[in-house]
Amino acid sequence: MTVHLGILGSADGWYIRDLQRAAQTLNSSYPIHISPLSFGTLAVAYEGGDYPRWSAHDERGKSIGQSIDLQALMVRTMPLGSLEQVIFRMNALHVAERNGTKVINPPRSLEIAIDKWLSLETLRASGLEIPRTVCCQTRESAMHTWQEVFRGDCVVKPIFGGEGRGILRVSDPDMAWRVFSTLEQIDAVIYLQEFLPSQGFDLRLLVIDDAVFCVRRENPDDWRTNAGRGGRFTSHNPSFEQVDIAFRAAKGIGAWMVGVDVLPTVEGRNVLLEVNAVPGWRSTASALDIDIAQFLLERLMLHR
Repeated sequence: MTVHLGILGSADGWYIRDLQRAAQTLNSSYPIHISPLSFGTLAVAYEGGDYPRWSAHDERGKSIGQSIDLQALMVRTMPLGSLEQVIFRMNALHVAERNGTKVINPPRSLEIAIDKWLSLETLRASGLEIPRTVCCQTRESAMHTWQEVFRGDCVVKPIFGGEGRGILRVSDPDMAWRVFSTLEQIDAVIYLQEFLPSQGFDLRLLVIDDAVFCVRRENPDDWRTNAGRGGRFTSHNPSFEQVDIAFRAAKGIGAWMVGVDVLPTVEGRNVLLEVNAVPGWRSTASALDIDIAQFLLERLMLHR
């Protein structure tokens, strides 16, 4: 029987193409059909019968039918939209999951991980070490925190987003004033985090089911090590503690597949920086010389 996997993401994106390639490789053992879907065309309607109709179209407008035909649904993007649109999209994922579709990752884990503050607070409450973090909404509060809590040096991040975009290190009072003023003017939450001196690298641990893949990320030109910032990825043999942090983080937000960023500090502590419930694997697969897309599909078939 063919397994139908819907993927909410760009039909022309690298990750969907990589999964389609892997599905072709596995076709004799696990017949898999992959349908790229567009988040913006989700539709849910109850017209009688046992299940609501949950339909979507691909990016070219072609209908892919009802969710009851999808054994699994993978979320590869979370596009911007109005509050109404975002809430509806998340609720549609909850409906799909309730009606028997395996959603990767479960919608509740996405809701937690998309919000950097909520994800770290959730994991701090479960006992994991995170950087000192403050969220506020006014320039005055942010300036006070910057001066009194972080002693004039901290990292400012957008509460939503990834790949290192919009992250600044603020260690100058004039810059702090301008940054916090701008964020207040656009009604943003001001997310402040202590700057932790590192050993020159951080770690990305990719958890898929009960497996973990670890790479070391370094950037000689920037303290931000994301691939989009020019970070270099190399294979890394993680310690027991680092692996334990990754699995506890995945379990803490209820994710089946998650990217966990850990910073080994100069004092030798392993601090959890972020979790990503829509993690990429391109750089990790290349650094480890492993076909992660194929591994992911094999594990998915195992637990379908």
